[in-house]
Amino acid sequence: MTFVSATPLDVFADSGMDRDLAPRCCLSVSGGDAAEMAEALESGADEIVLDLENSGPASCKTEARKRVFQWLRAAEPLGIGIAVLVNPPRSAWCHADIEACASAEAVRSIVVPKVENAGDLAFVDRLLDGVEAAHARKDQLRVQALIETASALAKLDEIVTATPRLRSLILGYADLAASLGSRTRAGTAWLPVQHQLLVAARAAGIGAIDGPFLSVADDEDFAASAEHAARLGFDGKWTVHPRQIETIITAFTPDQREVAAAGRVLAALAQSRGLGAGSVTVDGQMIDEAVAAAARRTLGRAARSAPRWH
Repeated sequence: MTFVSATPLDVFADSGMDRDLAPRCCLSVSGGDAAEMAEALESGADEIVLDLENSGPASCKTEARKRVFQWLRAAEPLGIGIAVLVNPPRSAWCHADIEACASAEAVRSIVVPKVENAGDLAFVDRLLDGVEAAHARKDQLRVQALIETASALAKLDEIVTATPRLRSLILGYADLAASLGSRTRAGTAWLPVQHQLLVAARAAGIGAIDGPFLSVADDEDFAASAEHAARLGFDGKWTVHPRQIETIITAFTPDQREVAAAGRVLAALAQSRGLGAGSVTVDGQMIDEAVAAAARRTLGRAARSAPRWH
């Protein structure tokens, strides 16, 4: 048995961990509000979600889309993840929203709301194949699925296998509360649903993102909600107000103690393999591949000094 002490981040390059992890903080902003979108770029969020679904009444949908993509062409946002929340499948605007996304190189992913089953994502996948070819898009758009109904919860297993484009599941509390008849949109009452979404996402090897909090205040209740989601295993959280960004990023970023412990685990494993040791102990804990996987995830999160989730 080998006992090892090590420094934390010097094993990052050889650890095999994924540097392109899901975003810690996703800021959703109203599509078509140029000032709000410009402020979002300077907000510090890992990903900006331009919301076309909630951009106004039906009569404003086309104009909101036009303003969003005019702004994207003019702003040329670089160094930050840009996603677009399109209108739902089966709506009158979904096709045009998705085609516009394919034409804009700045957009890295689309968020699909009201996903009910695998067929919804299969439709999006086929449509993207066609519009990406039409616009000679160089890179493939990723897809994120908003889980907002009881039907979606019941069919998570098929939803996560519907398209290889799928990058994450997002828990949408407001609409899900309405679908379930629940009187709460946050708190421990949602623990079974959170676990269900986490299991489905992890089994499929994709991200799990917690939805926005009921209130836009940056208070103790919100901080507790963000910390709860981070400790459960979610990769990040949505917010609709910039004042909550710092609290979210703090909750989803490992502290120095966690980073140091993860580094010791990976260094110990590397050294034990070099020595041909059968087992290794770090800080009194027997290390196996499950512990190593958690350590890789911790160091990957800690290494995110800039958004790189593409």
